[in-house]
Amino acid sequence: MAMEKTDNYVNDLMRFLDRSVVNFYATDTVRRRLEEEGFTALDPRESWTIEPGGRYYMSKNDSAIFAFVAGEDGADAGFKIISAHSDSPGFRIKPNCEMICEGGVVKLNTEVYGGPILYTWFDRPLSLAGRVILRSFDPLNPVTRLVKFDRPLLTIPHLAIHFNRAVNEGNPLSKQKDMLPVLALDYNSPTGDKDIILSLIAEELGEEKDNILDYDLSLYDTTPACRTGLHGEFITSGRLDDLSMVHAAMTALLDSDNMSMTRVMAVFDNEETGSGTKQGAASPVLDHLLRRVTAALGGNDEVYLRAIANSFMVSADNAHALHPNYPEKQDPTNHPIPGNGPAIKINANCKYMTDADSAAVFRTICERAGVPYQYFVNHSDVAGGSTLGNILTSQIDLRGVDMGAAIWAMHSVRETASVADHDFIIRAFTEFYNC
Repeated sequence: MAMEKTDNYVNDLMRFLDRSVVNFYATDTVRRRLEEEGFTALDPRESWTIEPGGRYYMSKNDSAIFAFVAGEDGADAGFKIISAHSDSPGFRIKPNCEMICEGGVVKLNTEVYGGPILYTWFDRPLSLAGRVILRSFDPLNPVTRLVKFDRPLLTIPHLAIHFNRAVNEGNPLSKQKDMLPVLALDYNSPTGDKDIILSLIAEELGEEKDNILDYDLSLYDTTPACRTGLHGEFITSGRLDDLSMVHAAMTALLDSDNMSMTRVMAVFDNEETGSGTKQGAASPVLDHLLRRVTAALGGNDEVYLRAIANSFMVSADNAHALHPNYPEKQDPTNHPIPGNGPAIKINANCKYMTDADSAAVFRTICERAGVPYQYFVNHSDVAGGSTLGNILTSQIDLRGVDMGAAIWAMHSVRETASVADHDFIIRAFTEFYNC
């Protein structure tokens, strides 16, 4: 029975990953699942009526989403929060992106988003997805539509080794020259129109080109998520960082049933670029949401501050697993192994929000859930990146822990994680919401 549940979780994760090809689609996939489970949308421009035990969600910029189940023990009981992020490193399409090369070959002008491992994007079947902004009668409120081309449209061809014999000895890449995707051998339009992307969007959405005001489009790898390994013990996919944590948080929110404190799932955008947007963790969006929930449940500022003092957050962002080919890159005594449970992330320079108090809380949660746990600490000669936890604490005075699944090839176009770890983390998150 336990193995069957693990298989169900990982199969659901793979479907989630295949649908969530960019941040906008990740948010939309979560939204659809929440609505199927009876969650009601809240509009930040309107007054909120929130009932204890009610299920609600709010989206921001179509790329971040916040869901909660209102607690029944009063506005000052506090919040149990799991945060994650919807974005992953990759490539965004620039305006006026079509570039006609010698011989008529068409390529697209792109900009790198975040910190992808560039080499991994070569020679793959790629396509486009994102959001499109359409005209409306109200200039301040244009219409938003999502668009995803399900067929492979593009590839980034690598230079043959015959033209660069030293390629396997290290080859610096130019983001502007080497990483541009090819769309077509030529493009012939009866009208001489060279706005290829606009034409593709208009055809896909059934809209007039003149109605398209702008778009946010990104490349994605069309190869589906799959299991690998002798016993199918690994999952390999794009965007495991951090959509596996989004899926785990959403699943735990839906599986848990403790109605005392308010249970919150916060999925931010733009973590890969520093979180400094209105939909990012450095903004006051979560603080504003929690204040409004407190007010709608009858509390004031004093009650809100007491609620925050009673709260705890799990900042869920993946960790680096010990690499079998590069063990020297990891800390000698704190290196998580795939399949050995969630990794508690610790940093002496406060890049993570974990301290001894919050690590002890999460360790106890894992023990109560019957889940193994491990620790991740950076090699002292290798600086690590920050994540949502310590950024959020500049906005809200929260206790909390940074943790994640131990994965390989973080920021590659395809990353690898343990199937067992995803099950462990969902069990730990569900126990957190229920304790």
